[in-house]
Amino acid sequence: MADAVEQLVGDWKLASFFTEDVGTKQRTNVYGERPTGYLGISPAGRFFGLVFPEQQNAAQSTQEQAAVYRAMLAYTGKLRLDGERFIVDVDAAWNKDWMGTEQVRFWRRKGNKLLITSAPIPNPNVAGSMFVGTLVWERDK
Repeated sequence: MADAVEQLVGDWKLASFFTEDVGTKQRTNVYGERPTGYLGISPAGRFFGLVFPEQQNAAQSTQEQAAVYRAMLAYTGKLRLDGERFIVDVDAAWNKDWMGTEQVRFWRRKGNKLLITSAPIPNPNVAGSMFVGTLVWERDK
């Protein structure tokens, strides 16, 4: 497993973030065509991840600040791999509910790309529908 972690060590830039409906296979770019994000994995196994939607405007009001907060993702913790499972033991996060949890995803490498995918989860916008989220990362040079 140490070899697998070594494949992931370094800095990664977000190339895309999409969800896919499990039934219809319809894809949605939930963070826009060009989201902003960075992921870092240290040799000691520390994971850092930040994701922001496309065209982030400076927040002027309390409501706009809240919208920016709701739209972003940011967390850190110790990473461990279990086969295809990518597990982060979260010790700090933008969402306090994530602190002390394990965030489990699935990973695979495709050339210089790292794909991190969620398990199927209920779609809050379509009753009875499930979707999978996929983040595509490229090595940051």
